[in-house]
Amino acid sequence: MARAPGLSVRLKLTLSYAGFLMVAGAMLLAVVWLFLLRYVPDRASFGPGPFNPTRSDLLDAFAPRAAQALAVLLVLGLVGGWILAGRMLAPLSRITSATRLAAEGSLSHRIQMEGRKDEFRELADDFDTMLARLEAHDAEQKRFAANASHELRTPLAITQTLLEVAGNDPDPDTDELVERLRFVNARAIDLTEALLMLSRADQGAFTRERVDLSLVAEEATETLLPLAERRGLTLETSGDIASTLGSRALLQQMTTNLVHNAIVHNLPDHGTVRITTGVHDRTVELTVENTGEALTPMLVSTLTEPFQRGSQRVRTDHTGVGLGLAIVRSIVHAHSGTLVLTPRDGGGLRVTVRLPAAPPHG
Repeated sequence: MARAPGLSVRLKLTLSYAGFLMVAGAMLLAVVWLFLLRYVPDRASFGPGPFNPTRSDLLDAFAPRAAQALAVLLVLGLVGGWILAGRMLAPLSRITSATRLAAEGSLSHRIQMEGRKDEFRELADDFDTMLARLEAHDAEQKRFAANASHELRTPLAITQTLLEVAGNDPDPDTDELVERLRFVNARAIDLTEALLMLSRADQGAFTRERVDLSLVAEEATETLLPLAERRGLTLETSGDIASTLGSRALLQQMTTNLVHNAIVHNLPDHGTVRITTGVHDRTVELTVENTGEALTPMLVSTLTEPFQRGSQRVRTDHTGVGLGLAIVRSIVHAHSGTLVLTPRDGGGLRVTVRLPAAPPHG
């Protein structure tokens, strides 16, 4: 936004300091003037000798000296105010320089203001924190864009290869080609829908309503029960009513992703998935844990990154597109919650979602 030029903050502070000093000096001189008028008799004489000044003589001598004193105060106020204002605003100049660098795209710069904590240092620390978050978000977006481009290019390349092979084959198997193309197209559609869901969760554009996580968990369990039975897994649900405020559709997607992930990445047979809900002080909690292979903390810390499927995790018909936990993380953050992933001692993963509890019914 274009703005008309104005006085600098340093000049304004200088004028304020000088003005205050002038007012204080004028008030002091006024007090002296009133003292002379009220307490010194008009005909009083002072001191021995041939020349004895009266009150009128004192007043005549006082006026020019008062004017000289005010002039000196004005000069001291302007000079001293300019120096003091410069020292006071020096931290602000560093913050302004860092802001300009950030506006030009340099997110790696940090102010790192030294000294004890005051308003300027609080502002500098908050600005450094903001820059760190922006830099991390920018790096994550670039990495996500690169991964998404790669993932979206894969089904297109497969489709092109299938069509080229079929075009060079004098007697192609049309049914097999159609089936492969249908599978590849379904994967591309799933990936696109997952990206749209992730974008919607990141934007936080949804209407909040009262949602019971225990009911959401039951619905997700009923939906995925056939998949669990085909894999020989047991689904266990328990817990209390856990109400929060948010989007029912997004929270349903979050829970479904967690249960689906726990089913797909489980033991080959006789595995277990446990879904529990609970209420704590000002928060509600949803926990999904599953049996499975042993996971390292380092590997677990990367599972919420887009397109991360973990070591020894391969694509199958139900593996997904690698955005399940990334979508869960975005939905949790959009609802002002926290997501904690921890490896289980006996193998498998425990995922805990904590969300703000809904206020009690009025």
